[in-house]
Amino acid sequence: MREVPIRGEMIRLGQLLKLAGLADSGADAKLLLEDGDVTVNGEPEERRGRQLHRGDVVAVVDESPVRVA
Repeated sequence: MREVPIRGEMIRLGQLLKLAGLADSGADAKLLLEDGDVTVNGEPEERRGRQLHRGDVVAVVDESPVRVA
């Protein structure tokens, strides 16, 4: 599992997807979420604005999961 460092206390899910290279753009992230291809800590997630904190694990179908660091 790859770790993705963040600067502040939290990051929004859409931003993390782009930062981690799991989505090329905000529109791409939105499509992944709408299609149900994203989980946060093992639970399906559809909200691009979901706040993530250090230790949260994000997984996208057919990609290696990433942990917020």
